[in-house]
Amino acid sequence: MKQCIGILLGILAFWAFHMTAEVFAAPEVSAQAAVVMEAGTFDVLFEKNAYEKRPMASTTKIMTTLLTLESGGLDEVFPVDSDAIHVEGSSMGLVEGDLVTKRALCCGMLLPSGNDAANAAAVAVAGSIPTFVKQMNDRAAQIGMTHTCFVTPSGLDGEGHGASAYDMALLTREALRNADFRAICCQKAAKVSFGNPPYDRTLYNSNKLLGMYEGVIGVKTGFTDDAGRCLVSACERDGVTLICVTLHAPDDWNDHIRLYDAAFAQVEARTLAVPEGLTMPVAGGSAEQVGLRAAYPLTIGWRCGQTPDVSAKVQRAPLVCAPVQAGETLGMLVYYRDGRIIGEIPLCANQAVPARTRRQGFREWLQRALP
Repeated sequence: MKQCIGILLGILAFWAFHMTAEVFAAPEVSAQAAVVMEAGTFDVLFEKNAYEKRPMASTTKIMTTLLTLESGGLDEVFPVDSDAIHVEGSSMGLVEGDLVTKRALCCGMLLPSGNDAANAAAVAVAGSIPTFVKQMNDRAAQIGMTHTCFVTPSGLDGEGHGASAYDMALLTREALRNADFRAICCQKAAKVSFGNPPYDRTLYNSNKLLGMYEGVIGVKTGFTDDAGRCLVSACERDGVTLICVTLHAPDDWNDHIRLYDAAFAQVEARTLAVPEGLTMPVAGGSAEQVGLRAAYPLTIGWRCGQTPDVSAKVQRAPLVCAPVQAGETLGMLVYYRDGRIIGEIPLCANQAVPARTRRQGFREWLQRALP
């Protein structure tokens, strides 16, 4: 009898495994390394050698662009460094004496993948390329990129230069949180001004996936003989954002399309719950506390059929001084998964709380003083 039960359980397990494999079947890809990550939760939906450090070519410019955007002064005009722009490979067309802005250099990095733009940006931000490379590696450590080493700002081959597909997904998740980065990387073409004197040019994006697959919002192409064809992309659908990375992929456009088709079938949009009864003490107001509400809903992608394993924590000051305006931001609701922050929502005042008048203050004092 026990033997029969064991056989039956084995058959059921075999059947269940193959049903799951059929539903979540991973497509064949040409890439030597690949990953698909849900951008909200860090959930890895597909991986192939995703944690191996490999050359990643010009997808390096995701980091270079992010640091440039974070450095500020994006629209200040300055002359490019003459030595920095003398570099092989793809170019945005900089020549000695050109006047340019950091914003134009970011367009030059993300669209035509200008190595001249990457070097010029590095010098503009940090004063020298070696100093900038140190900043790249410091930022990578902050993001949690544990299988990454940056050697060049452009992604041209350098000894030890490389990253894992998973690390590049982490970097892209961080970069897409920057509004300027997000606005640039999704453009098929952009008009920028540079030269001496500056004049308008049109730069075209090398990322053909923007026109091949609905919902794609970026991000960056790359190629060297050593790295092969590399591609980092992001795609939005029904409130879900997925990030796909392929390294050394001869058929990268189709790899990404197949991976998105398979991955989007695994996830569904979920709106995270907001705790009820959130309040905040008010000092000197006509009311002792004010109700809090989420400024907007937070939607993430979650595996179909699974319950989101997410915790929420309120971050706010101990109290707020009146007057309080309706809709005023008073704190943040932070969502965590496995100890990582996966999203934040501003907490706003439900209603206005005027400052307490002298008459109200005297009345309250009298009520407390009388037995």
